[in-house]
Amino acid sequence: MRINFSSAALAALSLAATVTAAPAELVKRQSTVKIMALGDSITGSPGCWRAYLWQKLQQAGIKNTDFVGTLAGQGCGFPYDGENEGHGGFLAVNIANQNQLPGWLSSTKPDIVIMHLGTNDVWNNRPPAQITTAFSKLVDQMRASKASMKILVAKIIPMKPSNCAECGARVVALNSAIGTWAAAKNTSSSTITVVDAWTGFDTVSMTGDGVHPNDAGNRKLADTWFQPLASAIRGLKI
Repeated sequence: MRINFSSAALAALSLAATVTAAPAELVKRQSTVKIMALGDSITGSPGCWRAYLWQKLQQAGIKNTDFVGTLAGQGCGFPYDGENEGHGGFLAVNIANQNQLPGWLSSTKPDIVIMHLGTNDVWNNRPPAQITTAFSKLVDQMRASKASMKILVAKIIPMKPSNCAECGARVVALNSAIGTWAAAKNTSSSTITVVDAWTGFDTVSMTGDGVHPNDAGNRKLADTWFQPLASAIRGLKI
């Protein structure tokens, strides 16, 4: 038997199908994004810029995140998602040469890595080419973990420790090299975004020792990371 539907009935059926499909599409768009913050003590000891960054994402309605890492978050004055890979005193060249990253990636399986790394390398007078060579190995390991890994790499904050008069210039040299390196290492499937944490960061008012951010510095870093990370999260297809 043939059943004829009126145009109004067909429209109602179409609307019902759309409503039924919407929740599944919403779940897809809101799939959890795993984010690894990779670095040294600036990132992890306690690295409260990550707490402020998480808070800013929450306030912007970006709540489908899971910050991951083998290290637990430390106290920053309010609850936040604090797992990370901010290893105090670590050099990028040592992390690469000792193949430490693959184990961290295997344990946490991030979709996005945000990396502020190189301060200790600069402090130990490692040349920019050696540091960016280490970065390349780390990026290759990230891509081996996830072919579509989104990678955000900082031009690191300035430093002016009392025992290293040359460190300020060394940071400038490294940051210049990072821009060139990232452009060469970038791919369409696994993009590298350079995040300029150096510009506008003042070692006098934003650190307590010329190196590690104080509260003002942590807030500045959170502001710096927010838009690039929010864009990466929104553009990610899980």
